[in-house]
Order: sequence, then C-alpha cells, then structure tokens
Amino acid sequence: MSAPLVTAIVPAYNAERYLADALDSVFAQGHSPLEVIVVDDGSTDATAAVAERWSPSVEVRRQANGGTGAARNRGLAGARGDYVAFLDADDMWTEGKLAAQLERLAADPSLDLVFGHIRNFVSPDLSPAQAARLFCPPEPQPGYSAACMLARRSAFERVGPFREDVDLGEFIDWMARAREQGVRDALLPETVLLRRLHGSNTGIRQRDSRSDFALVVKQALDRRRASARA
Repeated sequence: MSAPLVTAIVPAYNAERYLADALDSVFAQGHSPLEVIVVDDGSTDATAAVAERWSPSVEVRRQANGGTGAARNRGLAGARGDYVAFLDADDMWTEGKLAAQLERLAADPSLDLVFGHIRNFVSPDLSPAQAARLFCPPEPQPGYSAACMLARRSAFERVGPFREDVDLGEFIDWMARAREQGVRDALLPETVLLRRLHGSNTGIRQRDSRSDFALVVKQALDRRRASARA
C-alpha cells in the first residue's frame, strides 16, 4: 500500500531568519509523498526568497498581510493531502514527528487529529541578556496547538476554516468548533515540536490582541450553553 500524501503548511511573516531551519525539519521527516506550501503573509523581508530555495519542492503562495488564520486558510485552499500539518516558520518539527502521528491515525480510524508534546528552547542567536528575559519551561509540555497537530483533511471539511477576524486565538476557536462537531483527538507522549523562543514570537508581538483569547473562549461557552438549552 502506498504512503498517504501529507500537506505541510508553513505560514510565514518576516521569517527570513528562521524559515530555513523550519523547512529543513519538514524535509528531514523523510516522508513521501509530501506537499509543502509556504504562505508568505505580506512579509517585507526576504521570506519568499528563502522559501524559493527549495523550489520546486516548496510551493510559495503570497498574500497581503492577513494574520495566521488567513495564511493557514490560504494554504488549505487547494491542498491535496489526505492529511494536513502546520508549522510556524520559527519552529521545527522533531525527527519522526509525521511517522509517529500517521501510525497513530492508521491504528485508530475513528481519530481525526493527533497531537504531541512541545519542547521550548531559547534561540541561540539571542544575547545572554535577551535570553534571560524569557521563561523557558524545562520539560516538554502537552502541545494542543496547530504546529503539533496532524489532521485528516476531512476534519476541515467538517469544522471549516480558521477565523481570520482575530489576531490571536484562532486555533482555540477552531478546536472548540471541532469538539462541538464531535471531532476526536489523541495526544502522543512523544515530543513533536521544538518551539523557538526569541522575544518576538506571535504571542509577544501581539500583546495588544490578547483580548481575542477572551473573545473566542466566551463565544465557545455561549455556543455550548445555547446547545445545552436546545
């Protein structure tokens, strides 16, 4: 039996410094067939040029800056894989990430999503003073995030796309809707993602948008209450 096609989607905004490491980690999975899509989300640096070094193995899609949700949706549009994975342009997958998750999905056809654990690390290009300002958990953490997930494409057909009207919390919103639709997920004990801490991660860069988290959580709770009343 031939291996399934996996689509890897990498949203990238001004990511020229770290994108090469991210793409190296995708191709180091050794999985074939593999479709890799980098979505340049309105970058003003050489992000697209870095991604094009892997051409034709990487498809580069460009769009005006619309945020992570819009970039993921642009990657999903026309994705051909039976399975879909995401990777932020400043992070890296661990060796064997796709193989472990594909094995788990094959073992349980009722599962729609498989997650793994995250290990955080301080980017080695930071100065000691910059590194000292960052909190880096010493142990792997459960990774309920898009970059730790391998999903059957059918899950997106059921749940729909990511929200594009929030700067933060689009994945929390998507997971809430997924669970409302009865999508099933599992968490592997293995570490599947190396998350780079560098002082300008999305959550730090968009501090003023943290109210989006409260908004998506409130809306999910409101839907749950409305469903219970119905």
